[in-house]
Amino acid sequence: MDFAYSEKTRRLQGEMREFLDEIVIPAEEVYWAEMEAGGDPHASPPIIETLKSEARRRGLWNLFLTDSETGPGLTNLEYAPLCEMMGAVPLASEATNCAAPDTGNMEILEKFGTPEQKEMWLDPLLEGRIRSGFAMTEPDVASSDAANIMGSIRANGASYVINARKWFTSGALDPRCKVLIFMGKSDPTASPYRQQSMILVPMDTPGIDVVRSLTVFGYEDRGGHGEVVFDNVRVPLECMLGEEGDGFRIAQERLGPGRIHHCMRAIGLAEHALALMCRRAWERRPFGKTLAEQGVVGQWIADARLAIEQARLLVLKAAWLMDTVGNKGARNEISQIKVVAADLATRVVDRAIQVYGGAGVSQDIPLARMYAHARTLHLVDGPDEVHKMVVARRELRKYQEK
Repeated sequence: MDFAYSEKTRRLQGEMREFLDEIVIPAEEVYWAEMEAGGDPHASPPIIETLKSEARRRGLWNLFLTDSETGPGLTNLEYAPLCEMMGAVPLASEATNCAAPDTGNMEILEKFGTPEQKEMWLDPLLEGRIRSGFAMTEPDVASSDAANIMGSIRANGASYVINARKWFTSGALDPRCKVLIFMGKSDPTASPYRQQSMILVPMDTPGIDVVRSLTVFGYEDRGGHGEVVFDNVRVPLECMLGEEGDGFRIAQERLGPGRIHHCMRAIGLAEHALALMCRRAWERRPFGKTLAEQGVVGQWIADARLAIEQARLLVLKAAWLMDTVGNKGARNEISQIKVVAADLATRVVDRAIQVYGGAGVSQDIPLARMYAHARTLHLVDGPDEVHKMVVARRELRKYQEK
């Protein structure tokens, strides 16, 4: 295993650092001012388009697409440090067109979409002209097991009829969200992993009702985590992704890269929290000496650095395996890092909050919002317990009597 960064990656790291320091970070104050002035918590403020234009000009666009003519053609290993950098700066992923859920949806469309589907939806997503959503999770079933999904997709003449109640459909409240990738059951009588299909559903289709946006620890995501009702929604047969029954397989293809991207960003988030913690440790002087000189704070800082380095190595190993043996071959390591990265980000942010005291849970410091995101990572793309189950099964199989 060779985790040395390629010349291309080192060049892009330098260019990304300049972009973040010179353009994105200074724009954060403008972003929040425009959000407050705009009044709509889900609308994109003008500064986002300015950042996107600058990212495209600098060649920092669609970096997540590996081996693609529509991006720089980075491997997962090459993308990892860049994604980590973006994880430390909230606006960076959207500015570079590397934000979820669009990234996973674009990967699906590139791999499984027809030429017509790509022209209709993939091209404008790659250009950053529209956003998209992914409708899988349902409130009435344990969605950690995709076989439980009950939303229905039924063929009826020249159409499919869709009925479901979905929630945590990220991006559904964004006015620029023009299409959802919907996962539902097309044949409940088929074998368990051939019952599901995925289908493209334009947001302006009659019968779609975005009921509300779900908050996360009280925070409102700009794209919104939508609760969406589909009431006899009709879409043409041509909207099916792949073949009927391919839904579970497509979901696995989508979640592999999506999961590791979350982990890469989580390491960047932890790095940012550690930097905040260290700065605060030198600023505050209780009981006659700085927090940096207090033994317990030093232990927290050391623990954070050790955990970050360990998690980064596991991310790089998982990325390397995805590049060399494919997503399926890296499944065990992806599950491992999904648990490790979520735990890392949550623990480091939690310690940083403690160092900041009351300020750490206020709106004046970004740590409270960072904690809300880090804690949510224990659930998104499969809860910790499911990933641990995957790891345990793999480990136990080594010792199972034949």
